[in-house]
Amino acid sequence: MNFSDEKKETFALTTPLYYVNDLPHIGSAYTTIAADVVARFERMRGKSVLLITGTDEHGQKIQRTAESNGRSPQEYCDEIVVGFVELWQQLNIQYDRFIRTTDPKHEAIVKEFFQRVWDQGDIYQSQQQGWYCVSCEEFKEERELLDGHRCSIHINKEAEWRDEQNYFFRLSRYQSQLEALYQQVDFIQPESRRNEVLSFVSQGLQDFSISRVNLDWGFPVPIDPSHTLYVWFDALLGYVTALIDPDSEPTLENALAHWWPINLHLIGKDILRFHAIYWPAMLMSAQLPLPKRVFGHGFLTKDGQKMGKSLGNTLDPIALVKRYGADAVRYYFFKEIEFGKDGDFNETRFINVLNADLANDLGNLLNRTLNMVKKYCDRQVPNCTTDDFNSDHSLKAIGLNLGEQVAQAYESLAFSRACEAILALVRASNKFIDEQAPWTLYKKGQQKEVEQVLYAVLESVRLAAYLLSPIIPDIASDIYQQLGFPINFNDQTQISSATPFATHANWGILSVSQKLGEPRPVFQRLELLEIV
Repeated sequence: MNFSDEKKETFALTTPLYYVNDLPHIGSAYTTIAADVVARFERMRGKSVLLITGTDEHGQKIQRTAESNGRSPQEYCDEIVVGFVELWQQLNIQYDRFIRTTDPKHEAIVKEFFQRVWDQGDIYQSQQQGWYCVSCEEFKEERELLDGHRCSIHINKEAEWRDEQNYFFRLSRYQSQLEALYQQVDFIQPESRRNEVLSFVSQGLQDFSISRVNLDWGFPVPIDPSHTLYVWFDALLGYVTALIDPDSEPTLENALAHWWPINLHLIGKDILRFHAIYWPAMLMSAQLPLPKRVFGHGFLTKDGQKMGKSLGNTLDPIALVKRYGADAVRYYFFKEIEFGKDGDFNETRFINVLNADLANDLGNLLNRTLNMVKKYCDRQVPNCTTDDFNSDHSLKAIGLNLGEQVAQAYESLAFSRACEAILALVRASNKFIDEQAPWTLYKKGQQKEVEQVLYAVLESVRLAAYLLSPIIPDIASDIYQQLGFPINFNDQTQISSATPFATHANWGILSVSQKLGEPRPVFQRLELLEIV
């Protein structure tokens, strides 16, 4: 295969392929919103973006869950997948490809990939003995288990002892190559995740089983149909299958021709080992280029406690978005939680943050400024340009470097840092308009000064809305439309052409030619509602 390094204008990223043993939870929503934010930002910068999400549908856990629900595995998967698709729509997530590992095209890719690894001599048969967590679909080493052979992730579930013939992948062969890979600081992020992987790998890698016996739900091992391929060997390759154009033959060459290698795998920290150790080693064996970056984010808690059905404190993302709206959910989780670390949902704090930032600081600022323009400037954008303001002007000084600052934050997946930087401009604008008191300047007949004050504030609100649009696209669209831009930030065809980052991320582009819309609130204050 021939791979080109000329990938500067493309950006491919993935969420995990979510396991369909149950309906999507808030952690799945968290990862997928993050991916959508990154994809929207990269589209604003004019890149051709491919956002991949989907579902992992094979394995013993699915088979057992389906049986307990009186369904065939396929029927059960079909029902659960609908829940993922509907939630992503409600959360305003614009994915480009949704791959299901039960897709017939996927089996063709898995077979071809398996053959490449087999031809390398990296698959062999041996006896597997050990403790197996069905919920993780993973054999566990003794050092990873709690008392009573309980899984450290699924603490209420005891691992099952297995003693069986399996096919193995020679992971140990790739120890030194993986350690060399981890010297590339960007490959595993954040640093805490990288350190976890380095610590694990330094203790020595063991070959891992890639087949199961007495399991029907999955792809048969190509060389031995009495075995079923291990769900993780199958699932990771879903990222490759997703790259196949709908009308293309399902071959590795077609799949990897345009978008490979993936720029960013976004995952939860609980599946870090599969993506940062197993996956690159499998790709090395198949002699394929490696992904650019794997980012493992933290877990979400509720009111300071780990969420779980047994505790009765789960947070239903569907109920949350139905009650408060997609932008509210998106903003809270990426403003209030440092991406990469564990974070907490508290409903009172949720309400307070949204009312303070979006209803008061941003929304009210736009509303009262537009009303003053209506009253003092005959509904016209003041005839000012950026040259009318000194570089040390309190708002221009912040706005001049804000686009670059926020771009760096988005690139680093530092979403909360981006939000804080943008909100600093909004808060400075509120302070500025109060101090300058354009209503007093108007009474004194100082029209030019009035116009300069109002222009500076409107332009700062515009810039803030633009830079926040990957996180709160509906509110940003409303603000832009009130400022006279016929822009919908959910319309991908408009984003890079009508509002290119190189222009709109700068302070001072609002012009007198804009026909302002009627002032209206962009975010209604929230009241505390009980979410189950």
